[in-house]
Amino acid sequence: MSARMGFRHFAQSSRQSAFRTPFQTRQTIFRRGQTTTANAAAEAPKQSFFQRLWTSEVGIRTVHFWAPVMKWGVVLVGASDFFRPAEKLSVTQNLALVATGALWTRWCLIIKPKNILLAAVNFALFIVGTVQVGRIFSYNVGLTGSVSEAFRRIGRDIAGGAEKTDKQLKDDIENAKEVTQAEVELRAKAKAAKA
Repeated sequence: MSARMGFRHFAQSSRQSAFRTPFQTRQTIFRRGQTTTANAAAEAPKQSFFQRLWTSEVGIRTVHFWAPVMKWGVVLVGASDFFRPAEKLSVTQNLALVATGALWTRWCLIIKPKNILLAAVNFALFIVGTVQVGRIFSYNVGLTGSVSEAFRRIGRDIAGGAEKTDKQLKDDIENAKEVTQAEVELRAKAKAAKA
């Protein structure tokens, strides 16, 4: 009987240690460490501006920095169109600038990490596009004399651009068919000459 008691004791202690050990290790993992000061961040060494720029999530070593820097080129090209006459400006191009600027400005503030530099460049793109669309609209109001006619004219310009693109696409397909037919004939002649 004593052997049996010893076996029960061994079985019971092994069960307890098998079930208790994982929970004990979890408890030690999730325990907060104690610090000697109330605010550990207060004792951290202050980083210079350049150190923060270098180690930041949106710092100089990342695409989150260089993409907005390069996108400023698009803003500058759009701003250079301020010196062009309004009749030479494209409505569709400037509406695209307005739309992408507005959408991406909001998106840059939602994503992680928040990229304020990218939000700023997209907001500038929105402003440039809005100014250009305003110039086009005021030019069309000056030509037609009424706001509703200016809207119709701008709508026709947009639709006309789409029709031009559609016609140009059809012409390109026809040209490709002609070129392909000419290639087939040349290859047939070359094959006949070899034989």
